[in-house]
Amino acid sequence: MLQCYNCSAEILIENIDKITRSEECPKCYVNLRSCRMCDFYDRNSYNECREPMADRIVEKEKPNFCDFYKITTGMKKEEITDNAMAAANALFKK
Repeated sequence: MLQCYNCSAEILIENIDKITRSEECPKCYVNLRSCRMCDFYDRNSYNECREPMADRIVEKEKPNFCDFYKITTGMKKEEITDNAMAAANALFKK
């Protein structure tokens, strides 16, 4: 099971090793072959990628041809924290 970084929807894909550049989330239509859906994506790392040999990709939400792409199977800790903070801010917003 995969989870979209944008809308948190569950994504069912038969062969996760063959994600093409045209694969999209069925709910919000963001591209799945992007840095944001990669297991190496990390906002706190150099170039926001933990793979030191990967080329620099500026637009993290756009489809790319990275040779090191490995789809992540869930939300990262920083995204969960961001979602929780956004929910708390919305709750106490006047």
